Amino acid sequence: MNQTSSSRRRTAIAIAAILVLGAAAAAGIVYGTQPAKPAAEAHGHEHAGESHEHDAKSEHKHDSKHDDKHDEKEHAHEEGEHAEKEQDKEHEEGVLKLDAARAKTAGVTLLQAGPAAIGSSLQLPGEIRFNEDRTAHVVPRVAGVVESVAANLGQMVKKGQLLAVLSSPAVSEQRSELMAAQKRLALARTTYQREKQLWQEKISAEQDYLQAQQAMREAEIAAANAQQKLAAIGAGAGSAGGLNRFELRAPFDGVVVEKHLSVGEAVQDSTAVFTISDLRSVWAEMKVAASDLPFVRVGEKAVVQATAFESKATGVVAYVGALIGQDTRTAPARITLDNPEGIWRPGLFVNVDLTASSQQVAVSVATSAVQKIDGDKPVVFVPVEGGFKAQSVKLGKADAQNTEVLQGLTAGQSYVNGGSFILKSELGKASAEHVH
Repeated sequence: MNQTSSSRRRTAIAIAAILVLGAAAAAGIVYGTQPAKPAAEAHGHEHAGESHEHDAKSEHKHDSKHDDKHDEKEHAHEEGEHAEKEQDKEHEEGVLKLDAARAKTAGVTLLQAGPAAIGSSLQLPGEIRFNEDRTAHVVPRVAGVVESVAANLGQMVKKGQLLAVLSSPAVSEQRSELMAAQKRLALARTTYQREKQLWQEKISAEQDYLQAQQAMREAEIAAANAQQKLAAIGAGAGSAGGLNRFELRAPFDGVVVEKHLSVGEAVQDSTAVFTISDLRSVWAEMKVAASDLPFVRVGEKAVVQATAFESKATGVVAYVGALIGQDTRTAPARITLDNPEGIWRPGLFVNVDLTASSQQVAVSVATSAVQKIDGDKPVVFVPVEGGFKAQSVKLGKADAQNTEVLQGLTAGQSYVNGGSFILKSELGKASAEHVH
Protein backbone atom coordinates (compact mmCIF):
# COMPACT_ATOMS: atom_id res chain seq x y z
CA MET A 1 0.00 0.00 0.00
CA ASN A 2 2.75 2.33 0.94
CA GLN A 3 4.76 1.28 -2.04
CA THR A 4 1.87 1.89 -4.35
CA SER A 5 1.27 5.31 -2.87
CA SER A 6 4.91 6.24 -3.27
CA SER A 7 4.86 5.14 -6.90
CA ARG A 8 1.79 7.18 -7.53
CA ARG A 9 3.40 10.21 -5.91
CA ARG A 10 6.46 9.99 -8.12
CA THR A 11 4.31 9.64 -11.18
CA ALA A 12 2.37 12.73 -10.23
CA ILE A 13 5.56 14.72 -9.66
CA ALA A 14 6.88 13.65 -13.05
CA ILE A 15 3.65 14.62 -14.73
CA ALA A 16 3.73 17.98 -12.94
CA ALA A 17 7.32 18.58 -14.06
CA ILE A 18 6.42 17.71 -17.61
CA LEU A 19 3.51 20.15 -17.47
CA VAL A 20 5.77 22.86 -16.04
CA LEU A 21 8.36 22.29 -18.75
CA GLY A 22 5.67 22.33 -21.43
CA ALA A 23 4.30 25.59 -20.06
CA ALA A 24 7.79 27.14 -20.02
CA ALA A 25 8.41 25.99 -23.59
CA ALA A 26 5.12 27.45 -24.69
CA ALA A 27 5.99 30.73 -22.99
CA GLY A 28 9.39 30.73 -24.69
CA ILE A 29 7.79 30.26 -28.06
CA VAL A 30 5.35 33.08 -27.42
CA TYR A 31 7.89 35.61 -26.02
CA GLY A 32 10.87 34.67 -28.27
CA THR A 33 13.04 33.14 -25.57
CA GLN A 34 15.14 30.02 -25.92
CA PRO A 35 14.66 27.09 -23.69
CA ALA A 36 17.09 26.97 -20.84
CA LYS A 37 20.12 24.86 -21.38
CA PRO A 38 21.67 22.68 -18.85
CA ALA A 39 23.88 24.55 -16.43
CA ALA A 40 27.05 22.82 -17.38
CA GLU A 41 26.47 23.31 -21.06
CA ALA A 42 25.51 26.93 -20.50
CA HIS A 43 28.59 27.50 -18.39
CA GLY A 44 30.77 25.91 -21.05
CA HIS A 45 29.26 27.97 -23.74
CA GLU A 46 29.62 31.04 -21.60
CA HIS A 47 33.36 30.48 -21.26
CA ALA A 48 33.63 29.74 -24.98
CA GLY A 49 31.72 32.92 -25.75
CA GLU A 50 33.98 34.90 -23.48
CA SER A 51 37.04 33.42 -25.16
CA HIS A 52 35.62 34.10 -28.58
CA GLU A 53 34.63 37.56 -27.53
CA HIS A 54 38.12 38.14 -26.16
CA ASP A 55 39.65 36.88 -29.39
CA ALA A 56 37.29 39.02 -31.39
CA LYS A 57 38.16 42.04 -29.28
CA SER A 58 41.88 41.36 -29.70
CA GLU A 59 41.49 40.86 -33.40
CA HIS A 60 39.34 43.98 -33.65
CA LYS A 61 41.89 45.92 -31.67
CA HIS A 62 44.68 44.62 -33.92
CA ASP A 63 42.65 45.37 -37.03
CA SER A 64 41.85 48.80 -35.64
CA LYS A 65 45.54 49.57 -35.14
CA HIS A 66 46.33 48.22 -38.60
CA ASP A 67 43.53 50.27 -40.09
CA ASP A 68 44.74 53.38 -38.26
CA LYS A 69 48.26 52.92 -39.61
CA HIS A 70 46.88 52.23 -43.06
CA ASP A 71 44.71 55.35 -42.83
CA GLU A 72 47.71 57.40 -41.72
CA LYS A 73 49.77 56.13 -44.67
CA GLU A 74 46.94 56.81 -47.07
CA HIS A 75 46.49 60.27 -45.57
CA ALA A 76 50.22 61.04 -45.91
CA HIS A 77 50.18 59.68 -49.48
CA GLU A 78 47.15 61.81 -50.28
CA GLU A 79 48.85 64.86 -48.79
CA GLY A 80 51.98 64.14 -50.85
CA GLU A 81 49.92 63.75 -53.99
CA HIS A 82 48.06 66.94 -53.14
CA ALA A 83 51.33 68.83 -52.62
CA GLU A 84 52.72 67.43 -55.85
CA LYS A 85 49.56 68.40 -57.66
CA GLU A 86 49.83 71.87 -56.19
CA GLN A 87 53.45 72.06 -57.41
CA ASP A 88 52.41 70.79 -60.81
CA LYS A 89 49.60 73.30 -60.88
CA GLU A 90 52.01 76.03 -59.85
CA HIS A 91 54.48 74.96 -62.53
CA GLU A 92 51.80 74.66 -65.17
CA GLU A 93 50.67 78.17 -64.40
CA GLY A 94 54.26 79.36 -64.94
CA VAL A 95 54.70 80.84 -61.47
CA LEU A 96 58.30 81.53 -60.50
CA LYS A 97 59.00 82.02 -56.78
CA LEU A 98 61.42 84.92 -56.48
CA ASP A 99 61.90 87.32 -53.61
CA ALA A 100 62.51 91.04 -53.98
CA ALA A 101 66.27 90.79 -53.36
CA ARG A 102 66.80 88.16 -56.06
CA ALA A 103 64.53 90.08 -58.43
CA LYS A 104 66.61 93.20 -57.92
CA THR A 105 69.82 91.25 -58.50
CA ALA A 106 68.35 89.86 -61.74
CA GLY A 107 67.69 93.42 -62.94
CA VAL A 108 63.92 93.05 -63.00
CA THR A 109 62.12 96.30 -63.81
CA LEU A 110 58.40 96.88 -64.23
CA LEU A 111 56.33 98.87 -66.69
CA GLN A 112 52.61 99.31 -67.22
CA ALA A 113 50.74 98.09 -70.26
CA GLY A 114 49.00 100.88 -72.12
CA PRO A 115 48.17 102.47 -75.48
CA ALA A 116 50.90 103.15 -78.05
CA ALA A 117 51.44 103.99 -81.71
CA ILE A 118 52.78 100.95 -83.53
CA GLY A 119 54.25 101.26 -87.00
CA SER A 120 53.51 98.54 -89.50
CA SER A 121 56.80 96.95 -90.51
CA LEU A 122 57.79 94.15 -92.85
CA GLN A 123 61.18 92.54 -93.29
CA LEU A 124 62.05 90.85 -96.57
CA PRO A 125 65.26 89.23 -97.77
CA GLY A 126 66.89 90.81 -100.79
CA GLU A 127 70.01 91.01 -102.90
CA ILE A 128 72.02 93.89 -104.31
CA ARG A 129 71.90 94.01 -108.13
CA PHE A 130 73.24 96.24 -110.87
CA ASN A 131 71.17 99.28 -111.64
CA GLU A 132 70.03 98.16 -115.07
CA ASP A 133 69.31 101.76 -116.01
CA ARG A 134 73.03 102.47 -115.55
CA THR A 135 74.42 99.21 -116.94
CA ALA A 136 75.44 98.65 -120.58
CA HIS A 137 76.32 95.45 -122.41
CA VAL A 138 78.75 96.75 -125.03
CA VAL A 139 78.54 94.99 -128.42
CA PRO A 140 80.66 95.87 -131.50
CA ARG A 141 77.60 95.95 -133.84
CA VAL A 142 79.93 94.77 -136.64
CA ALA A 143 81.80 91.52 -137.09
CA GLY A 144 85.57 91.69 -136.93
CA VAL A 145 88.83 90.56 -135.39
CA VAL A 146 90.22 92.09 -132.19
CA GLU A 147 93.42 94.05 -132.84
CA SER A 148 93.95 95.47 -129.33
CA VAL A 149 92.22 95.71 -125.93
CA ALA A 150 92.66 98.87 -123.90
CA ALA A 151 90.33 98.22 -120.92
CA ASN A 152 90.72 95.57 -118.23
CA LEU A 153 88.24 93.89 -115.92
CA GLY A 154 87.37 96.06 -112.91
CA GLN A 155 88.81 99.23 -114.46
CA MET A 156 87.07 102.57 -114.03
CA VAL A 157 86.39 104.15 -117.42
CA LYS A 158 85.04 107.49 -118.54
CA LYS A 159 82.49 108.21 -121.20
CA GLY A 160 84.07 107.94 -124.69
CA GLN A 161 87.19 106.18 -123.41
CA LEU A 162 88.70 103.61 -125.82
CA LEU A 163 87.92 100.00 -124.84
CA ALA A 164 89.17 97.95 -127.80
CA VAL A 165 90.04 98.14 -131.53
CA LEU A 166 88.65 95.73 -134.14
CA SER A 167 89.47 95.16 -137.78
CA SER A 168 86.18 94.94 -139.67
CA PRO A 169 85.57 94.47 -143.42
CA ALA A 170 82.03 95.76 -142.99
CA VAL A 171 83.31 99.05 -141.64
CA SER A 172 85.76 99.31 -144.54
CA GLU A 173 82.93 98.87 -147.05
CA GLN A 174 80.75 101.49 -145.39
CA ARG A 175 83.56 104.00 -145.25
CA SER A 176 84.29 103.36 -148.91
CA GLU A 177 80.63 103.90 -149.69
CA LEU A 178 80.72 107.18 -147.79
CA MET A 179 83.84 108.34 -149.61
CA ALA A 180 82.30 107.50 -152.99
CA ALA A 181 79.11 109.34 -152.09
CA GLN A 182 81.10 112.37 -151.05
CA LYS A 183 83.01 112.35 -154.40
CA ARG A 184 79.78 112.08 -156.37
CA LEU A 185 78.31 114.91 -154.30
CA ALA A 186 81.29 117.16 -155.03
CA LEU A 187 80.98 116.45 -158.78
CA ALA A 188 77.21 117.04 -158.73
CA ARG A 189 77.69 120.40 -157.02
CA THR A 190 80.25 121.50 -159.62
CA THR A 191 77.97 120.45 -162.45
CA TYR A 192 75.06 122.24 -160.86
CA GLN A 193 77.00 125.51 -160.49
CA ARG A 194 78.12 125.38 -164.17
CA GLU A 195 74.64 124.60 -165.49
CA LYS A 196 73.15 127.30 -163.33
CA GLN A 197 75.60 129.89 -164.76
CA LEU A 198 74.98 128.76 -168.35
CA TRP A 199 71.22 128.93 -167.82
CA GLN A 200 71.48 132.41 -166.33
CA GLU A 201 73.59 133.53 -169.35
CA LYS A 202 70.94 132.04 -171.65
CA ILE A 203 73.50 129.69 -173.12
CA SER A 204 71.93 126.40 -172.08
CA ALA A 205 68.37 125.31 -171.64
CA GLU A 206 66.57 125.41 -168.30
CA GLN A 207 66.07 121.64 -168.47
CA ASP A 208 69.84 121.05 -168.17
CA TYR A 209 69.94 123.29 -165.16
CA LEU A 210 67.07 121.45 -163.47
CA GLN A 211 68.66 118.04 -164.15
CA ALA A 212 71.93 119.18 -162.59
CA GLN A 213 70.05 120.42 -159.58
CA GLN A 214 68.26 117.05 -159.18
CA ALA A 215 71.52 115.11 -159.46
CA MET A 216 73.11 117.27 -156.75
CA ARG A 217 70.16 116.65 -154.40
CA GLU A 218 70.44 112.87 -154.87
CA ALA A 219 74.18 112.96 -154.24
CA GLU A 220 73.59 114.84 -150.99
CA ILE A 221 71.11 112.19 -149.87
CA ALA A 222 73.49 109.34 -150.69
CA ALA A 223 76.34 110.97 -148.81
CA ALA A 224 74.15 111.62 -145.77
CA ASN A 225 72.93 108.01 -145.81
CA ALA A 226 76.48 106.64 -145.85
CA GLN A 227 77.38 108.97 -142.99
CA GLN A 228 74.41 107.78 -140.90
CA LYS A 229 75.31 104.12 -141.43
CA LEU A 230 78.74 104.68 -139.95
CA ALA A 231 77.27 106.69 -137.08
CA ALA A 232 74.82 103.88 -136.34
CA ILE A 233 77.62 101.40 -135.66
CA GLY A 234 79.71 103.95 -133.81
CA ALA A 235 82.35 104.37 -136.47
CA GLY A 236 83.74 107.65 -137.68
CA ALA A 237 84.15 108.82 -141.27
CA GLY A 238 87.81 107.93 -141.40
CA SER A 239 90.78 106.90 -139.32
CA ALA A 240 94.49 107.14 -139.51
CA GLY A 241 94.71 103.41 -138.88
CA GLY A 242 92.81 102.43 -142.02
CA LEU A 243 89.30 102.14 -143.36
CA ASN A 244 88.70 98.84 -141.54
CA ARG A 245 89.65 100.13 -138.07
CA PHE A 246 86.71 100.07 -135.65
CA GLU A 247 87.00 101.53 -132.16
CA LEU A 248 84.84 100.44 -129.19
CA ARG A 249 84.30 103.24 -126.65
CA ALA A 250 82.61 103.49 -123.25
CA PRO A 251 79.01 104.79 -123.41
CA PHE A 252 79.21 106.44 -119.94
CA ASP A 253 81.28 106.55 -116.76
CA GLY A 254 81.43 103.22 -114.99
CA VAL A 255 83.30 100.08 -114.07
CA VAL A 256 84.17 97.23 -116.43
CA VAL A 257 82.40 94.36 -114.67
CA GLU A 258 82.59 91.84 -117.54
CA LYS A 259 85.05 91.30 -120.38
CA HIS A 260 84.67 88.65 -123.10
CA LEU A 261 87.33 89.30 -125.75
CA SER A 262 91.06 89.04 -126.27
CA VAL A 263 93.51 90.04 -128.99
CA GLY A 264 93.11 88.01 -132.20
CA GLU A 265 89.65 86.77 -131.31
CA ALA A 266 86.92 86.98 -133.95
CA VAL A 267 83.70 88.47 -132.62
CA GLN A 268 80.23 88.76 -134.04
CA ASP A 269 78.15 91.91 -134.28
CA SER A 270 75.83 90.78 -131.42
CA THR A 271 78.50 89.54 -128.98
CA ALA A 272 78.52 91.36 -125.62
CA VAL A 273 82.28 91.89 -125.29
CA PHE A 274 82.10 94.29 -122.31
CA THR A 275 79.65 95.01 -119.48
CA ILE A 276 79.99 98.42 -117.90
CA SER A 277 77.97 99.52 -114.89
CA ASP A 278 77.82 102.77 -113.00
CA LEU A 279 78.06 101.41 -109.44
CA ARG A 280 77.34 104.78 -107.90
CA SER A 281 73.73 103.63 -108.03
CA VAL A 282 72.51 100.06 -107.35
CA TRP A 283 69.25 98.19 -106.83
CA ALA A 284 68.16 96.18 -103.78
CA GLU A 285 65.86 93.56 -105.28
CA MET A 286 63.42 91.41 -103.29
CA LYS A 287 60.62 88.93 -103.85
CA VAL A 288 57.30 89.89 -102.26
CA ALA A 289 54.71 87.23 -101.42
CA ALA A 290 51.12 87.89 -102.46
CA SER A 291 50.03 88.32 -98.81
CA ASP A 292 52.65 91.06 -98.28
CA LEU A 293 51.94 93.06 -101.44
CA PRO A 294 49.49 95.46 -99.69
CA PHE A 295 52.38 96.64 -97.48
CA VAL A 296 54.83 97.25 -100.35
CA ARG A 297 54.05 100.38 -102.33
CA VAL A 298 56.05 102.58 -104.66
CA GLY A 299 57.46 105.50 -102.70
CA GLU A 300 57.41 103.63 -99.37
CA LYS A 301 60.43 104.23 -97.15
CA ALA A 302 62.78 101.32 -96.59
CA VAL A 303 65.95 100.51 -94.65
CA VAL A 304 68.44 98.16 -96.27
CA GLN A 305 70.86 96.32 -93.98
CA ALA A 306 73.71 94.05 -95.07
CA THR A 307 73.81 90.54 -93.62
CA ALA A 308 77.59 90.14 -93.95
CA PHE A 309 78.63 93.32 -92.13
CA GLU A 310 77.24 96.30 -90.22
CA SER A 311 76.01 98.71 -92.83
CA LYS A 312 72.64 100.38 -93.41
CA ALA A 313 71.18 102.63 -96.07
CA THR A 314 67.78 104.23 -96.57
CA GLY A 315 65.84 104.46 -99.80
CA VAL A 316 62.37 104.26 -101.28
CA VAL A 317 60.60 101.54 -103.20
CA ALA A 318 61.07 102.40 -106.89
CA TYR A 319 59.23 99.50 -108.49
CA VAL A 320 56.72 96.77 -107.59
CA GLY A 321 55.91 94.13 -110.19
CA ALA A 322 52.37 94.05 -111.53
CA LEU A 323 52.42 90.27 -112.07
CA ILE A 324 52.93 87.35 -109.69
CA GLY A 325 55.32 84.65 -110.87
CA GLN A 326 53.66 81.38 -111.79
CA ASP A 327 56.36 79.26 -110.14
CA THR A 328 57.45 81.43 -107.22
CA ARG A 329 54.04 83.02 -106.49
CA THR A 330 55.86 86.26 -105.68
CA ALA A 331 56.17 89.67 -107.29
CA PRO A 332 59.52 91.45 -107.81
CA ALA A 333 60.23 94.77 -106.14
CA ARG A 334 63.31 96.94 -105.93
CA ILE A 335 64.77 99.89 -104.09
CA THR A 336 67.25 102.29 -105.70
CA LEU A 337 70.24 103.01 -103.45
CA ASP A 338 72.93 105.64 -103.82
CA ASN A 339 76.35 104.01 -103.63
CA PRO A 340 79.01 106.74 -103.88
CA GLU A 341 81.59 104.78 -101.88
CA GLY A 342 80.92 101.43 -103.55
CA ILE A 343 79.93 99.66 -100.30
CA TRP A 344 76.89 97.96 -101.80
CA ARG A 345 78.35 95.41 -104.16
CA PRO A 346 76.14 93.41 -106.53
CA GLY A 347 75.49 89.93 -105.17
CA LEU A 348 75.45 91.03 -101.52
CA PHE A 349 72.55 89.62 -99.48
CA VAL A 350 70.56 92.17 -97.49
CA ASN A 351 67.48 92.50 -95.29
CA VAL A 352 64.94 95.11 -96.30
CA ASP A 353 62.77 96.68 -93.58
CA LEU A 354 59.68 98.43 -94.89
CA THR A 355 57.94 100.88 -92.56
CA ALA A 356 54.35 101.96 -93.17
CA SER A 357 52.23 104.50 -91.30
CA SER A 358 51.75 103.90 -87.54
CA GLN A 359 48.45 102.86 -85.91
CA GLN A 360 47.19 103.47 -82.37
CA VAL A 361 46.47 100.38 -80.22
CA ALA A 362 44.72 100.17 -76.84
CA VAL A 363 47.06 97.79 -74.97
CA SER A 364 50.73 97.28 -75.74
CA VAL A 365 53.96 96.20 -74.05
CA ALA A 366 57.61 96.70 -74.87
CA THR A 367 58.69 94.27 -77.58
CA SER A 368 61.69 93.25 -75.47
CA ALA A 369 59.31 92.07 -72.70
CA VAL A 370 57.72 89.35 -74.84
CA GLN A 371 59.28 85.93 -74.32
CA LYS A 372 58.44 82.51 -75.74
CA ILE A 373 58.21 79.28 -73.75
CA ASP A 374 57.20 75.74 -74.66
CA GLY A 375 58.35 76.27 -78.22
CA ASP A 376 56.52 79.30 -79.54
CA LYS A 377 54.03 80.22 -76.82
CA PRO A 378 54.29 84.02 -76.22
CA VAL A 379 54.22 85.11 -72.58
CA VAL A 380 54.74 88.28 -70.56
CA PHE A 381 55.92 88.02 -66.95
CA VAL A 382 53.67 89.79 -64.45
CA PRO A 383 54.26 90.26 -60.71
CA VAL A 384 52.27 88.01 -58.35
CA GLU A 385 52.47 87.33 -54.62
CA GLY A 386 55.87 85.87 -53.85
CA GLY A 387 57.23 86.00 -57.38
CA PHE A 388 56.30 86.33 -61.03
CA LYS A 389 53.95 84.54 -63.38
CA ALA A 390 54.40 83.82 -67.09
CA GLN A 391 51.14 85.21 -68.42
CA SER A 392 50.05 83.82 -71.76
CA VAL A 393 49.16 86.57 -74.23
CA LYS A 394 47.74 86.90 -77.71
CA LEU A 395 49.75 89.38 -79.77
CA GLY A 396 48.83 91.66 -82.65
CA LYS A 397 50.83 94.25 -84.57
CA ALA A 398 54.44 94.89 -83.56
CA ASP A 399 57.43 97.05 -84.36
CA ALA A 400 60.91 97.37 -82.90
CA GLN A 401 59.67 99.24 -79.81
CA ASN A 402 56.13 98.07 -78.97
CA THR A 403 53.90 95.03 -79.44
CA GLU A 404 50.10 95.02 -79.33
CA VAL A 405 48.44 92.70 -76.77
CA LEU A 406 45.00 91.47 -77.83
CA GLN A 407 44.37 89.12 -74.88
CA GLY A 408 46.05 88.38 -71.55
CA LEU A 409 46.79 91.89 -70.23
CA THR A 410 44.74 94.97 -69.50
CA ALA A 411 45.66 98.64 -69.72
CA GLY A 412 47.49 99.77 -66.59
CA GLN A 413 48.58 96.27 -65.57
CA SER A 414 52.21 95.94 -64.46
CA TYR A 415 54.56 93.64 -66.35
CA VAL A 416 58.27 92.82 -66.37
CA ASN A 417 60.36 94.67 -68.93
CA GLY A 418 63.99 94.49 -67.84
CA GLY A 419 65.14 91.02 -66.79
CA SER A 420 62.34 89.13 -68.52
CA PHE A 421 64.82 86.87 -70.31
CA ILE A 422 66.45 85.98 -66.97
CA LEU A 423 63.04 85.07 -65.54
CA LYS A 424 62.45 82.86 -68.56
CA SER A 425 65.78 81.09 -67.91
CA GLU A 426 64.96 80.61 -64.22
CA LEU A 427 61.54 79.21 -65.10
CA GLY A 428 63.20 76.76 -67.49
CA LYS A 429 65.63 75.64 -64.77
CA ALA A 430 62.79 75.14 -62.28
CA SER A 431 60.91 73.09 -64.86
CA ALA A 432 63.96 70.90 -65.52
CA GLU A 433 64.57 70.32 -61.79
CA HIS A 434 60.91 69.41 -61.30
CA VAL A 435 61.13 66.82 -64.09
CA HIS A 436 64.23 65.24 -62.57
